[in-house]
Amino acid sequence: MLLVSEPVLGAPEKSALSEVIDSGWITMGARVRAFEEAFARLHGAEDSVAVGSCTAALHLILHALKIGPGDEVLVPSLTFVATANCVLYVGATPVFVDIDSADVPLMSLAEAEAKCTGRTKAVILMHYAGYLADREAWQAFARRKGLFLIEDAAHAPGLPTAGTFGDAAAFSFYGNKNMTTAEGGAVIARDSSLREAIRQARGHGMTSGTHQRVNSRTPDYDVTMLGFNYRMDELRAAIGLVQLKNLPRWNERRRRLTALYRRLLAERCPSVAAPFSAPRESAHHIMPILLPPGRDRQPVIDRLRDCGIQTTIHYRPVHRLTLYRDLYPSVSLPRTEDFARRELTVPLHLRMPPQAVETVVTALAAAVEPGAAIGAVA
Repeated sequence: MLLVSEPVLGAPEKSALSEVIDSGWITMGARVRAFEEAFARLHGAEDSVAVGSCTAALHLILHALKIGPGDEVLVPSLTFVATANCVLYVGATPVFVDIDSADVPLMSLAEAEAKCTGRTKAVILMHYAGYLADREAWQAFARRKGLFLIEDAAHAPGLPTAGTFGDAAAFSFYGNKNMTTAEGGAVIARDSSLREAIRQARGHGMTSGTHQRVNSRTPDYDVTMLGFNYRMDELRAAIGLVQLKNLPRWNERRRRLTALYRRLLAERCPSVAAPFSAPRESAHHIMPILLPPGRDRQPVIDRLRDCGIQTTIHYRPVHRLTLYRDLYPSVSLPRTEDFARRELTVPLHLRMPPQAVETVVTALAAAVEPGAAIGAVA
């Protein structure tokens, strides 16, 4: 089966894990700190905070910004559910915003402006598929409205521009991301006091961690804020340090595979669209395609599956999930809903040779284009 995503893990990661185990220290310690510094350097940031997941990162950001009951946060619906869940975690209200278009499935600035109220305190931009939103336009919007600007950069690790938009950015290292620590995430925050509040809150609000107390003469600690158990451990940080060294090269390979997809789709499957047709900075996390309007998606999924090709969907609109439909039944986002009905994610990962891209497009053409011949997985 040609999978939609597949991590690259090998001997260097095994060796790094063995070193952690041999060291006898597996909870948050020196390797986590080294990973934070290396991740910050890659993004041109002063520092970063490693946490247990991107969900934890988003929650900590909203918590540290003191967003809570009575506040509204503008969020996309074309995202993973965690983006909206974190708003509920702090007691605030997510306000769902439609995408700009089928070709640019990022949050619409015009609609965000229309949905802004006196209760709106922040906007969470999600860099869908790894394609960055318009930084200058969103920065101007946030300044004009007096809003916190937060990036959900789960799809965009390794891009120097990611994490530079506004107050803070959350990154993911889940197993299907461009680099992985299995589970894990990080925060980049411009303001050092905000960053340190997030750092303290990830460990129960304690003024010192276990590793710090072992290496000092003072074993005492205090708790000065509400905190959470959102720490990263040494095992994950060790994997992350290995993966991080490869990330720029890996992102470039993803870019080349995406370019090949676009060329072959245009040649052999012209009725299928690839969003983001205009050049835009991207980490090329996934390869979303759009089937022609009115085309039944399930037969296409089945046909590709029969050829040994996995597909998936990014995403079911959050506002149409049962939880959110029950909470906010009147929400209607026609562009998001149309995109989600037609979207299909095809394989894009580093273990794919270029021939696999040709195989996917050939199978897709046979499923969608009349008279096309179908091939087997290379």
